[in-house]
Amino acid sequence: MASRSYAACVLCQRAAVVKTINRGMSAAAHPQSQADFLKGEPHKKHPGVTNLKTLRLPEELQVAAQLIIHRAQVTRLPERTQKLTNFLWSRKRAVEDLSLRQKAVGLEKKLWEKAMQKGGDIDEEVLDDRIRKKVFSELRRTTYHWTPLKFDEELGVVYMAARLAGGYAAVRRALNEIKKRDPSFAPQSLLDFGSGLGTVAWACHSCWGDSLKEMVCVDSSGPMNILAERLLKGDDERAEPHIKQVYFRQFLPVSPKVQFDLVVAAFTLSELPNVKDREEAAFTLWRKTSSYLVLVENGTKEGHQMLMEARDTLINKQEKTVYDFRPASVFAPCSHKLMCPKLAREPITPCNFQQMYHALPLPGHNHRQTEKFSYLILSRTEPSQAEPEGVSWARLISPVLRRTRHVHCHMCCPDGQLQHKVVTARKHSRDVYRCARSSDWGDQMPIVKNVEEDVHSDSEG
Repeated sequence: MASRSYAACVLCQRAAVVKTINRGMSAAAHPQSQADFLKGEPHKKHPGVTNLKTLRLPEELQVAAQLIIHRAQVTRLPERTQKLTNFLWSRKRAVEDLSLRQKAVGLEKKLWEKAMQKGGDIDEEVLDDRIRKKVFSELRRTTYHWTPLKFDEELGVVYMAARLAGGYAAVRRALNEIKKRDPSFAPQSLLDFGSGLGTVAWACHSCWGDSLKEMVCVDSSGPMNILAERLLKGDDERAEPHIKQVYFRQFLPVSPKVQFDLVVAAFTLSELPNVKDREEAAFTLWRKTSSYLVLVENGTKEGHQMLMEARDTLINKQEKTVYDFRPASVFAPCSHKLMCPKLAREPITPCNFQQMYHALPLPGHNHRQTEKFSYLILSRTEPSQAEPEGVSWARLISPVLRRTRHVHCHMCCPDGQLQHKVVTARKHSRDVYRCARSSDWGDQMPIVKNVEEDVHSDSEG
């Protein structure tokens, strides 16, 4: 009996020694396993974690919104709120004139060929008139009819009920990318283009309230500017605004040389009628940017593609007159400046992210909701802290699947490729593995060079 006990003890000791040797070999194989990339942070708060917990509107903003909505007494508010939400989510870009003409020509050609195949006597003038009418009828039936949103006070209140909390959540999450990764950034000035209800000013104030000295909100809608001011004052016109130094304008500052530390356009590109206007807006906003430009749109294919248009414009094109020669670099969410790999494969799926938030407590609203959004942050400055040698960061583009002793991560990598990586402690180091288990959709994941990989192309799932 004693000899068996002794043998068991020896086996346990050997197993412990083997485990220790394996750990040592793993550490030797992964020189970064001592976690230079952690920068002193615990794994649960590693530098790539930028997700936020469920967000609430600032209390003053929520109280003011409830007061305004209650006093407005909008009829059928829950129904109209849902209808507006559906309309905004399903919104597409207007069809460009060139593609409309090409479609018309192709359709006309097809109808002529069909008529010619039938043979017989043809009165070309009559047939031409009939074909033109058919083409116009078909184009009217199949073409998306884009219309601008024109706000009066009542529609502004419906928009407030529908989008105030979700819009705030998306912007606050996008801004957290800057706040977490560039902690020394302390903006003094903000330009919000297409400011609507002023949620960007509230979100920026929650991040940098101590440093911001000037916030310029530009929106062409007078009724929306009035509602935004009412929100700032708690719907009491005699009260002081909760956030000082917020200025409302209907037009952008004229001088091309006036810049702002932070420029934001949230859900604004989708309100511009064509690609030329969106390109001009991107150039104008970049001209006004001293440090960071933040663009946010719905997390749909349309929203994502509009952001990629702006990205392509600012990285690959140049204005005739340039006042600030510092080039645009992609800060987030892309880990590279190559073509978006999601646009290079069929079927196209949007690069989007999500943020949980508490909805306004109104009839018909679920207490907790999820905002799905796409965003783009461009920077004029290089990162202040260099990464350790051999370490780069990839963006997690879907929910992380945590399994026993391994984690499935779908990532957009610095080489511009989508990858499905199965992360284990043995193959990728204990630190990388623990970071993977602590990360989620939208965070960044460290990639350490010279380690054994277990990678699949993302199409393999």
